[in-house]
Amino acid sequence: MTPETLEIELTNHTSSSTVYATISGLAIDRSNSWFLLQSDGKTPYYPSSPSKILQPLSEDCSIPLGQPGTSITVTIPRIAGGRIYLSIDKPLVFLLNPGPALVEPSVTNPTDKNYETNWGFMEFTYNSDQLYANISYVDFIAFPIALTLITSTGDEKTVLGLPKDGLEVIAQGLREQSEKDGQGWKELVVNDKEGKVLRVLSPNQGIVLNRSLFKGYFEEYIDEVWSHFSSHELKIDTQCAFGIVSGTTCPTAQTFTFNPSKPESFKKPTTADIFNASSGPFQTGPSPLRNAIIPRLNAAFNRTVLLNCDCEIPARDRTGFYTKEVTNHYARLVHEVNIDGKGYAHPYDDVAASGCGDHSGFVNDGAPRKLIVIVGGSA
Repeated sequence: MTPETLEIELTNHTSSSTVYATISGLAIDRSNSWFLLQSDGKTPYYPSSPSKILQPLSEDCSIPLGQPGTSITVTIPRIAGGRIYLSIDKPLVFLLNPGPALVEPSVTNPTDKNYETNWGFMEFTYNSDQLYANISYVDFIAFPIALTLITSTGDEKTVLGLPKDGLEVIAQGLREQSEKDGQGWKELVVNDKEGKVLRVLSPNQGIVLNRSLFKGYFEEYIDEVWSHFSSHELKIDTQCAFGIVSGTTCPTAQTFTFNPSKPESFKKPTTADIFNASSGPFQTGPSPLRNAIIPRLNAAFNRTVLLNCDCEIPARDRTGFYTKEVTNHYARLVHEVNIDGKGYAHPYDDVAASGCGDHSGFVNDGAPRKLIVIVGGSA
């Protein structure tokens, strides 16, 4: 069992002397009540339910990281759904709704108080079994963040994140992709008032702001998949008790059906379904088999490997990921630009063939000693 608390070292590798962290999550040992850490980095804050919406926090939960090159150490209890929000030049604004419910910063609401702020986050869960932490690019990309997990035996596990100029390199790559295919990749780049790149949105978040973005983008590829698997079998390794299940498409019914003895059928997805991974055929539900198929099928669509995977997914050959002209170029660039090639670029980017190792960019351990979060990238 893990200790009741965990030390997190926050290191400022930016050029700014005003960098802030806000740590939030659900306190496991307090019936999953909302938790934030106060600005001293030690005192927990469990907010109570306000009587009205959009009320300010009653405690200061913006933790200053100090001058460039310095580190501070904070202590947290066991937390589920944890996030460390990081902002440069000014702290983030968090609000409370009745419940209580924490109103978190948004990159898709231009009226949000934090919309013009330079901010990012990493995700973690610290429970009685382990610490699991990752850098997420599922929603957007901002400044570099790197992770180092030090275990009780002194081993180090790292995720190196983006290089110092990673945000700008990805933004330029998206602009160039728009020049090549005429699609809205450049619309994912968000600039600040001075015209400097502030963040890059994922396609899913870009569609939230502009519903017409990428409309019809994957549809020709989807039709090719449906045509191919009307006369071929696709095998999916569920990597659980269901083992390998096979499926074929029915062009007339426009469905992809797996496991004929107890069938699970999937309708054709749309581009938006593929990018958000939670609508259309990718909605999870009460069927464990369906819930095992969905991540693997969705990841294969984002990576566009269904026609070059030897009819089995998860695909083992990563050199085939994102090689089609029509693919998730945002995810392609995330993996190309990250120093170690690792990055959680779409909701099911942790899907990997058995024995092929992780490429989504996480660290975990059942006996963690300290988690180091480096703002501004690896040294």
